[in-house]
Amino acid sequence: MHKLIVQKYGGTSVANPDRIKKVAERIVSYKRKGFDLVVVVSALGDTTDELLELAAQVNDEPSEREMDMLLSTGEQISVALLAMAIHKLGVEAISFTGAQVGIITDSRHTKARIMRINSDRILEQLKRGKVVIVAGFQGVTLNQDITTLGRGGSDLTAVALAKTLDAKMCEIYTDVEGIFTTDPRLERKARKIPRLSYDEMLEMASLGAQVMQARSIELAKKFNVPMHVRSSFNMKKGTLISKEAEMLESVLIRAVTLNKSEAKITICNVPDRPGVAAKIFKEIARGGINVDMIVQNVSHTRQTDISFTVPKSDLSKAINLTRKMAKRIGAGDVLKDQDIARISIVGVGMKSHTGVAAKMFEALADEGINIEMISTSEISISCIIKKRLAKKAVKTLHEKFGLGK
Repeated sequence: MHKLIVQKYGGTSVANPDRIKKVAERIVSYKRKGFDLVVVVSALGDTTDELLELAAQVNDEPSEREMDMLLSTGEQISVALLAMAIHKLGVEAISFTGAQVGIITDSRHTKARIMRINSDRILEQLKRGKVVIVAGFQGVTLNQDITTLGRGGSDLTAVALAKTLDAKMCEIYTDVEGIFTTDPRLERKARKIPRLSYDEMLEMASLGAQVMQARSIELAKKFNVPMHVRSSFNMKKGTLISKEAEMLESVLIRAVTLNKSEAKITICNVPDRPGVAAKIFKEIARGGINVDMIVQNVSHTRQTDISFTVPKSDLSKAINLTRKMAKRIGAGDVLKDQDIARISIVGVGMKSHTGVAAKMFEALADEGINIEMISTSEISISCIIKKRLAKKAVKTLHEKFGLGK
């Protein structure tokens, strides 16, 4: 399908009728240039948040199956409206839910994984010359239960469709012009990065760069799906994400990311004996909670403190599980801290350069920013700091590594 392009439009791109019409115009301009188009759409603007709020007013612990039923309606509204807007411009289009196009997922409600996509229906409509519009973020189990793919799941839908349909490109439209050296709202000197490797983008997404969902980049990397992240508000080129970005060696640090959506849990006075940590984290994993950083203090007293970070959205569930486990293993208090932020630097160039960590720690120390936890990967270094110092830390590191130049 060398003429096929998959485009994904996020919630801000279709936030109101005027924006939906603008997106329709862009799609039609592609169609008139001879491209076949499959378009994935998110829910309008803040619809998902509004639906979450509605649910909370009815039941503060709603069942995950019913949440999926509720949240999937957001995309159903946007795909239908976009199809109508394209019809108005004299072009044929048809909208589908995830279930209608055969996006089959496992049965993990609110965090489902795509198992396979049956593309027959899409291909049949493309052959008829129609623009195919698919609801992002959702699928269906083999038992016909509606599922959702987790926050940012529309990106995943788009990449999975691009792979299944062997598309030439997967374009991700958002409200920013591409991927920047850091969040432009925090640092005016942030610059657009023209090309990134999958590895760098994956690291940035998992560390808090909110433009892309990490799972979607994993999939793109696995199947080598080229991606173009760009703005739906202008025609400028954005950021191309592919296997290898050029000049990797010369660029040391690509970006500074910030994540404020984590919380820290500390278990005090944990008995220092083999297998205790395994018990704790096995229990948390069983609750479906992602643990990120873990720090265990060295003990001289046969007792130790273990701190770890989890997504804020999972905090109350994680605290309950941790308190149960602490009791079971004879540990002390369980403390929580929501007042933290994770600041990270990312760059493939780190593999071949020394002294990067020292430079980062020194820059933060010079600004009086205390580091509570540290974790590293081959191409990133992350520190947990106090939330109120987050913006200062971003500016400091962006400056220190010369990213504004």
